[in-house]
Amino acid sequence: MMGSLSVNQVYLATGITDMRKSINGLSIIVSQLLGHDPFDGSVFVFCNRQRDKLKILHWEHNGFWLYYRRLDQGKFQWPSDVDQQSIALSLRELHWLLDGLSPIQSTAHSAVSGFNIN
Repeated sequence: MMGSLSVNQVYLATGITDMRKSINGLSIIVSQLLGHDPFDGSVFVFCNRQRDKLKILHWEHNGFWLYYRRLDQGKFQWPSDVDQQSIALSLRELHWLLDGLSPIQSTAHSAVSGFNIN
């Protein structure tokens, strides 16, 4: 999905978001409620009350990308017991969320940086 895009950071808006909001409404949420700059190249992820729809907002060079994902069955593993307005994720954790897993995995394999072959 976003493998070829340049992403600085991923932020999850932990509350529920009205999915009728488009780019302008979501960028206002990012700046006023979350306290982040929507133009800094970060990815901002929003979820609806039923947890079956996501919107992802991302600024790239000269315009916004707005991704929309709707599940036909099932729900996203959206964090609900978090005190912050947003939580930072890695791109890997975002992919876990999109694949139906919890973005906060304690049992995931650690990343391998290289092999030592003797």
